[in-house]
Amino acid sequence: MIKGHLVASLDALPDSEHNLLKYSFALSHNPIFSCKQSPIVCTPVDCVSTLSFHHGSRMATNSSSLGIFLFSSFFLILLVVSSSFSIKEATIDELQFAFKQNQLTSRQLIEFYLGEIRRLNPILRGVIEVNPDALYLADKADQERKAGAERSKLGLHGIPILVKDNIATKNKMNTTAGSFALLGSVVPRHSFVVTKLIQAGAIILGKASMTEWAHFRSYDQPAGWCARSGQGKNPYVLSAETCGSSSGSAISVAANMAAGALGTETAGSILCPSGLNSVVGIKPTVGLTSRDGVIPISPRQDTVGPICRTVVDAVYILDAIVGFDHSDKDTREASKYIPPGGYKQYLKPCGLRGKRVGIARNIPVSNYANESDVSKAFELHIQTLRQRGAVVVDHLKLSNIEGIVDIIGSGQILALAAEFKLALNAYLEGLLASPVRSLKDVIAFYNKFSKLEKAKEYGQSLFLLAQETNGIDNDVKAALLNLTKLSGDGIKKLMKKNKLDAVATPGIDMVGVLAIGGFPGIIVPGGYDGKGKPFGIYFGGLKGSEPKLIEIAYGFEQATKIRKPPSFKP
Repeated sequence: MIKGHLVASLDALPDSEHNLLKYSFALSHNPIFSCKQSPIVCTPVDCVSTLSFHHGSRMATNSSSLGIFLFSSFFLILLVVSSSFSIKEATIDELQFAFKQNQLTSRQLIEFYLGEIRRLNPILRGVIEVNPDALYLADKADQERKAGAERSKLGLHGIPILVKDNIATKNKMNTTAGSFALLGSVVPRHSFVVTKLIQAGAIILGKASMTEWAHFRSYDQPAGWCARSGQGKNPYVLSAETCGSSSGSAISVAANMAAGALGTETAGSILCPSGLNSVVGIKPTVGLTSRDGVIPISPRQDTVGPICRTVVDAVYILDAIVGFDHSDKDTREASKYIPPGGYKQYLKPCGLRGKRVGIARNIPVSNYANESDVSKAFELHIQTLRQRGAVVVDHLKLSNIEGIVDIIGSGQILALAAEFKLALNAYLEGLLASPVRSLKDVIAFYNKFSKLEKAKEYGQSLFLLAQETNGIDNDVKAALLNLTKLSGDGIKKLMKKNKLDAVATPGIDMVGVLAIGGFPGIIVPGGYDGKGKPFGIYFGGLKGSEPKLIEIAYGFEQATKIRKPPSFKP
């Protein structure tokens, strides 16, 4: 039975036992489900668990033990016989397994997500528009799978992904950064990351809503709001903060309106909404993913990354979108960080063992949830890190956190404003057609259509600040030098001095620390306060440290398994 639920039985599956044994064997030799590749020996409690296809619980097998493998295979068969499989909360691996067993088609999956969008989006406002070709693309994927086409073997084949509305798609959808000013504009081509998703087999389901202009229109604009779709809502507590600017991506994934999504970040726009909507977000090292075809703020800080319900799914999408792009010069340098074989090899349940994780106590706990509840939970998480083998280096101090979070005094806003004007003008000039061709035109549009864009309520102070800049002048150069110094004297010095693999914190100020250095970060669900508001735990590192961050984040996620479906409280 489809409509969100699949009932699998041995009678319904051809050669079921044989197929399941083969699948279990594959899992036992997959680094995601085995600690065998870790240089540190894991205990059975770290490495041995079971795989359930019910509500996203996971299983790992230790490939060094035939007995464990046979037991796991038998247990897996029993589970498939007796358990129902829900599309809600399903992982990419679970969806692909259902495809292979002819128990789910891409059309049925797309229809399910479209149904959830129709049902929930009038409240949540997480999606701006859906791809009118989504069902056609689903049928095409089903035909490829049925024919055994080589493309059907791709990891994201037939998987529906939303992309943020500032990421260009050359199809029947718009790319507007949430603003009516760009409605009807025509992009020259797919953005590089969308092309990579399609090459990996994904179906672009639609465009996720966002904080308009990636939250760089005005100081006064609310997070999660854009003129085209209205105010986004947190699916856990509808009155709670969504954060931004990749609000729609996080809302939609959290509420099961897509299998995964792409977001963008300049300073917190992937990490913060992921944390507040209880999903996983990866902010890659700047340049690891191309920004070609992405409506920009700052080439120095902008990055594109995945937002998903699990670390595994986020890593699958990350693997698909990284790589050198001749249209983005920063990808040439950053591509050296991409490991041979990709990032999924670092999905180890015992990934915390031996990792040095720093706790900077002067990063404020504040992250929109109840601070007392967050602090208590974080102390328990620190214990979990230790229990799982991490070396916790506690009571550290990030010496210049006050200077980093002072975005005006540090010069960050001035630098971003100057970079924004230059980069946006270049983007607009490159469009094949557009109602606006410069930042000056955008400002004029807002003056003309003030009611449509709520210009009187929210203003356009950052637009006006950017328009007043004159390129990278001496003041901007001084600001950039100061930001480089803050980054060097801050997290870079802290990590090198203490030989850290990552810094962990529940505090939202971590996003600014990572932003100014172009550093990567991963956020994993960390809990819920007394009112049900989610919060996340940030793991940040230096450039190119994604492999270690993935090991740490995945190990933490598997040790805690905190995420739960949304509650839709008022």
